[in-house]
Amino acid sequence: MKSNPKQKALYLTLCILAAIVVWIFVDNYGNNGGPNIKTKWFRDVPVTYTGETVLTERGFMLLDEGTVTTVDLEMRGTMIDLAMLDKDYIRVTVDLSNVSRTGVQTVTSVIYGYTEEYFRQNVTVSDRTPSTITINVAELYHKTVDVRCELTGNVAEGYSAGELQINPTQIEVRGDQADVDAVSYAKVTLDLGEDATSTVTEDLPIQFYDANDQLLEDTSLQTTEETIRVTLPVYVTRELMLTMDFRESAGARMSNVTWRIEPETILVSGPAEVLNNMDSIVLDEFDLASLGSTTNYSYAIPIPEGCENLSGVTRATLRISFNDLQRSTVTASNFILTNAPEDRSVDLLTEQLSVGIFGTSADVAAITEDNILVTVDLSDFGSAVGTYTVPAEVTVVGRDVGVSGGPYRVRVTISEQSTDQPAEPDTPAGENPDTGDETT
Repeated sequence: MKSNPKQKALYLTLCILAAIVVWIFVDNYGNNGGPNIKTKWFRDVPVTYTGETVLTERGFMLLDEGTVTTVDLEMRGTMIDLAMLDKDYIRVTVDLSNVSRTGVQTVTSVIYGYTEEYFRQNVTVSDRTPSTITINVAELYHKTVDVRCELTGNVAEGYSAGELQINPTQIEVRGDQADVDAVSYAKVTLDLGEDATSTVTEDLPIQFYDANDQLLEDTSLQTTEETIRVTLPVYVTRELMLTMDFRESAGARMSNVTWRIEPETILVSGPAEVLNNMDSIVLDEFDLASLGSTTNYSYAIPIPEGCENLSGVTRATLRISFNDLQRSTVTASNFILTNAPEDRSVDLLTEQLSVGIFGTSADVAAITEDNILVTVDLSDFGSAVGTYTVPAEVTVVGRDVGVSGGPYRVRVTISEQSTDQPAEPDTPAGENPDTGDETT
């Protein structure tokens, strides 16, 4: 009779699980009811040194030669714990902050730890090789050297490179005297790539060279900077149009003006990321309602930051005038009182108001007093009694005509209402309240 493959697989799985259970039981209780302790060696565990900043402040440095960098550790624990433990989980840390002299010496401030909390409680160090950790400390020498930059790649056609910017331009080199003395300068390399069209900025790693321009490798040099920031501006030249920020209003429209700016354009060179999105320069804001008999205005040309005006022209002239502008004076008699106090009587003393207007000849000629509206706001006179001069807002309705002159004001008298007489209703000035007919 053939055996069932599924039954064989199940049987094998159960056997493995049983073996694991037995193994775990023996590992934890096989030593007279206690855990079965084993040892295992872990080779070449890295040693991490801390406190080197304090060492540097004292004028010392840690040398690679003569300093222990790895140790072999014998770890003690149960078989399953040792099986789960990996060398990468072990940490050996040495604190250098108490070192106060130079030379080869033994350190005692060694800390053994683990990245996982479980192993801190279940695994210990039973032996190590070497048995003591030694370090080699030397006096720290230093000097200042220049930083140079080598460029690779190219700038695209039609673009130009500006002045190379290196920050910092000098760095302090620290280390063993022989290593420090061999350094002539520091160098970084900036790769522009192919056909650069915008400014390139990078933080670059530092390399050291001797007086024969040979790269110094395998040195234990320290520096005050980890990287050097290098910027190469990439410039583009563009012709930018000069323009104004015109502000329109009633009676003063762009369709009714003739204007030009001299010069019309200027040639500007600057960073591509600034100029590539520009096609014009705004000289200033100009309110068309303020345009009178003066037709020429001079403005300084604002150049974008970091750019250069290649044309050399620093001021531009705006020549502007209305094509058809008529000014006139009309008499307003339509008054509206707003926010009048409810418990006060208000008498408008001003019956007519001369108002200056402007606009095209056709629009101004079509204006009558019915197009002029004078609004008087009494919200600031809620508890006042007496005669006052009140600001008035003049608006033109029905035509694209502006209001000039002003400020406009009217005279009103505010009095308390009589308790035995109802307040007279507001009527437009010049009308008979009984008949609605105009007075003569």
